[in-house]
Amino acid sequence: MVICIALDDAFFLGVLSSRIHVTWALAAGGTLENRPRYNKTRCFDPFPFPAPNDAQRETIRDLAEQLDAHRKRVVAAHEDLTLTGLYNVLEKLRFGEALTEKERDIHERGLVSVMKHLHEQIDAAVFDAYGWPRDLSEEEILARLVELNKERRAEEAKGLVRWLRREYQAPAAKKIVVGEQGQLDITHVPSAAKAGARKASWPKTLPERVTTIRGLLAEQPRPAHLEDLARRFQRAPRDDVQEVLNALVALGLARRLDDNRYAP
Repeated sequence: MVICIALDDAFFLGVLSSRIHVTWALAAGGTLENRPRYNKTRCFDPFPFPAPNDAQRETIRDLAEQLDAHRKRVVAAHEDLTLTGLYNVLEKLRFGEALTEKERDIHERGLVSVMKHLHEQIDAAVFDAYGWPRDLSEEEILARLVELNKERRAEEAKGLVRWLRREYQAPAAKKIVVGEQGQLDITHVPSAAKAGARKASWPKTLPERVTTIRGLLAEQPRPAHLEDLARRFQRAPRDDVQEVLNALVALGLARRLDDNRYAP
């Protein structure tokens, strides 16, 4: 569950730290006991980032740098302070709850009000980058993100991809001119099928197979057929894929539909 996302642009840190992304992650992610769990395939991969202009991108980048520097400075100056402790106090401030004596100490030494102000500025800037009102409810945020996700999928079907790290995600497209919004027209870049797509190797152990198939189901825009899942791998025995799907169904991690199709 630990994924390193190596991006050198603090703009992405700002968006991922915003109320918009947190709302999405809490709704789309899983849980561990009674705590939220950030699932990369459901929280990060399908999340539609905004397409800001240069000024909006710079504003979010600058605010994210300030937030990062503030948190590092405070934690370095006080060995007993942690990000968890700081954000627990921040949540109480957001909901207007009374602080304990220990929390007031964290608030004062950790300058939590400064962190709160930076997050409010980031939220406002990210809403502006999406072109949305700043007072949307969580339900309205989710509805707009789902609709934007559909729009992005339609764009990608036509060959327009908004890469996060183009040189890493699409090395074959290095010489293609990228638009100012980070858009990339890859209509003329050879597709994986034409270039000889490399199928993934079928995992050797059952735990790896369960994790892999579960991830594939989560990524599909619609229920997946057993045969389609098997074709994603090199020499994957159909019976083995069926066994994994049966296990996921038994564990309540997948649903069996008609015509041997499966959904998360």
